[in-house]
Amino acid sequence: QVQLVESGGGAVQAGGSLRLSCGAVGVSFRNYLLAWFRQAPGKEREGVATICSGGNTYYADSVKGRFTISQDKHKLYLDMNSLKPEDSAMYCCAAVSAWAGFSIRTMTPAKYPYWGQGTQVTVSS
Repeated sequence: QVQLVESGGGAVQAGGSLRLSCGAVGVSFRNYLLAWFRQAPGKEREGVATICSGGNTYYADSVKGRFTISQDKHKLYLDMNSLKPEDSAMYCCAAVSAWAGFSIRTMTPAKYPYWGQGTQVTVSS
């Protein structure tokens, strides 16, 4: 069982930056496809970025050029720059075994069996 714990959310003004972290409890992030998702009130959960164990990354168009996903052995990160009010949401990290064979473009929440509890990001104008 993979347990994920996020941290680093908070409130920031538009144009600011935040770094989110996601720690794995008891396992390393080797051989997992990892992702950040977000969900704003009244909206569906949407994929933000993914990263595979080989280091390849994929981003939603809405965050491309502003957000950077990265990982080390035990943590997943999301560096968010030039934040906009529309980036406000609950951000969750998610993981699925690389053995599942999903493409790095996989941003369907149902494909990911492991989830953190989420961390809130609020961007004010």
